[in-house]
Amino acid sequence: MKKMKKLYLALMTFALVFSLAACSSADSDSGGSGEADGVQELTIKISHVVAENTPKQHGALAMKEYIEKESDGKIKVQVYPNSQLFGDKDEYQNLVANNVQFIIPDMAKLVGNDPGFNIPSMPFLFKDDEAANAFWDGEKGQEIFKRLEKDGVLGLSMWPNGAKHITNEKKAIKTPEDLDGMKIRTQGGQLLEALYGDLGAGSTSIPFGELYTALQQGTVDGQENTFSNIESKKFDEVQKYMTVMGHTRVDYALLTNTKFWDGLNDETRKIIEKGVEEATKVARDSAADLNDEALKTLKDRGQVEIHELSESEIDAFKKHLEPVYSEWAEKIGADIIKDAESKSK
Repeated sequence: MKKMKKLYLALMTFALVFSLAACSSADSDSGGSGEADGVQELTIKISHVVAENTPKQHGALAMKEYIEKESDGKIKVQVYPNSQLFGDKDEYQNLVANNVQFIIPDMAKLVGNDPGFNIPSMPFLFKDDEAANAFWDGEKGQEIFKRLEKDGVLGLSMWPNGAKHITNEKKAIKTPEDLDGMKIRTQGGQLLEALYGDLGAGSTSIPFGELYTALQQGTVDGQENTFSNIESKKFDEVQKYMTVMGHTRVDYALLTNTKFWDGLNDETRKIIEKGVEEATKVARDSAADLNDEALKTLKDRGQVEIHELSESEIDAFKKHLEPVYSEWAEKIGADIIKDAESKSK
């Protein structure tokens, strides 16, 4: 009798444990409890290669502020400017490895991944920042971003630096012929090489941090950059002439790791997505403001002679560069170029 009683108690205990386990499993699968609920506790790293007083840094800090506030501190965001974490040469590989969760590279650094990232270097393609923003926010721009998914990378947004302009030490540039024989520092890439080659100029890639010395020593005659970069690096101290051209652009891509992104639950992803939206707005507004202020400062300093191309002078450059434009439009994709052109109409 005692044996039967012990067996009965054992069976009842087993049944109770099994029942509790089943209930626990059901709760977990439904998302009713456990890690699937609520904001995940995370540490996110954002790395970029430029200084603090830049659209990149302003956007990154806005992203940090929003995400940390809305997550009640459960998500920590660490921002690393000035190549403190990774530099131009290794940041993409470290994003792929998920050693960093967000990077903001110059699109010129991505042309080897996909020819669509040559868009900012297409001569006179966009009339202003708004046209460039509209393209990258639209269907074809997002299509280019999606092509990085083969690497385990997700493109989220474009952050502009702005239109580029040429400075040089030799003479005022007003016509395509004025560039003949000059040596110009560019960001690099086959499209920019072709562009300056068509204008009779040599082009070379020099690290941005070494450019002031290269201009000072005459290693190159000139360079192309945004107003904010020209002013903040004081290139007007070692250059006599600046031509306001807007012929090409500097634009950045905000990228994340797909494994990281797919590992976020809905509540966490919504906060980060909204943080990206807020950061993008801040970065875009900051770029426009910094360039406006920089041009005013350059004029006030009066160290460089400034010439702004007229419409007829711009048309002369466009006509001269038609062969380069047509060749690279085909490489990038006629449908993509058509869409980009439509944003400036």
